[in-house]
Amino acid sequence: MHFPAARNFPHAVLTVPLLVALLLSAALPAFADDALPGGDTTWQKKTGRKAFTHYSANMAFEKRLDFKLGEALFQRLWVTAPTRTKAADGLGPLFNSRACNGCHIRNGRGHPVDENDPSAGATSMLLRLSVPPKTDADRELLASGHASTLPDPVYGGQFQDFSIPAIPAEGKVTVHYKTHTITLSDGQTVDLRNPTYGMTDLAYGPLDDDVMISPRIAPPMIGLGLLEAIPDDVLIAASDPDDRDGDGISGRANRVWDIAKGDLAIGRFGWKAGMPTLNQQNQNAFQFDIGLSTPLYPLGYSDCTKAQSLCRGAPDGNDPEFDNLEAHGQITDLVLFYARNVAPPMRRHASDPDVIAGRDIFNSIGCASCHTPSYQLPVRADLPEQSGQVIWPYTDLLLHDMGDGLADHRPEARASGTEWRTPPLWGLGRAREIDPRAGYLHDGRARTLLEAVLWHDGEAAPARDAVTILPLSDRSKLLAFLKSL
Repeated sequence: MHFPAARNFPHAVLTVPLLVALLLSAALPAFADDALPGGDTTWQKKTGRKAFTHYSANMAFEKRLDFKLGEALFQRLWVTAPTRTKAADGLGPLFNSRACNGCHIRNGRGHPVDENDPSAGATSMLLRLSVPPKTDADRELLASGHASTLPDPVYGGQFQDFSIPAIPAEGKVTVHYKTHTITLSDGQTVDLRNPTYGMTDLAYGPLDDDVMISPRIAPPMIGLGLLEAIPDDVLIAASDPDDRDGDGISGRANRVWDIAKGDLAIGRFGWKAGMPTLNQQNQNAFQFDIGLSTPLYPLGYSDCTKAQSLCRGAPDGNDPEFDNLEAHGQITDLVLFYARNVAPPMRRHASDPDVIAGRDIFNSIGCASCHTPSYQLPVRADLPEQSGQVIWPYTDLLLHDMGDGLADHRPEARASGTEWRTPPLWGLGRAREIDPRAGYLHDGRARTLLEAVLWHDGEAAPARDAVTILPLSDRSKLLAFLKSL
């Protein structure tokens, strides 16, 4: 290896540190920008099943302890109150999981309830519940934006299939699939599963006659802080609710209530962009998934309704020592720092010719119209890891009409019953490596990436149809690109 002579450095000599730096820079591999989806935050080392568990690669050494503390709280198993361990009690009374990572297994995507074993519980999937407005007061509440949905009067806003001792769980979640077959232009057939969800063993009487149900699997945790750092004005500029450009794509931003600000804000987290900030998303999950009170959601009885009097009367873990909360501010702040800094892993095979060809097909058939490939994040002193990064999440974070096949028929704030937020695609190809049971789409119905593509409808119908008529070789390249993400 040839090094420049010292005379080429007029203001320095070739010292040992400089020589080491030259050796290191010469040894570093060169990557295309899109091979590092999180920019400098991207985790580039060996990953495997733990690919989604690493901190932002550019994180300062002294901040890694906070990341590990947040990770420990994310993995904490909460217990029933009261106990001598006051810092970890307050579970429930109703809940879906005892820990955050009970749903977000190794920070990956969730999977649906087992059709053949509903007794095992929904684990990393849950059912959101709501009812349509029935009074002028209901309609005014929704129109003001203070509420995104109206809960079932008995079972609340979320169906919880676990509970603490002496309090009945709300019931069990069931799913049954009806399969239909799609034949592609080259004769390949693909079986698509159409799910029907139900709730059995209802412990508190019947659900409302007009109850609306929305199944949701846990989304992956990677890159959330990077998504949060995309400026609002970028999302607004990409919105085209009236399809003024006539391209058939009419993405629009959801508007939801920001509890901390006390005002409406753009929603960007959740399957229907129902949460405005990562902090509110986390605290909402603490409250409804685990049953913990937090600074934004201080109720010790969580989602227990007035009709569930035994549940509301159960002991809670709200303690004056911890601001009369179960997951107090120090806990939620550490979990927020952790969630902001779970790094996207480096893409695999990004420079493979078939993968590059697949990326070109992805763009040419219109997939990138909603799955926006990349963003330049602004410089922000308050978010040093995310500051100034070029990221490749493949999402516009906007709502799109995906047709009746994927519809849950349950509005959420400004999102209609057929609209969903464009999910980020980074990490897509590692889903089954993280958890072999992982499913695709909002309810995990799709077992393969091709199934997920073929479920697209509504605004995405032209792109889906283009996939069905691709030659097998081109379709294989498209799938190779998706698996590389």
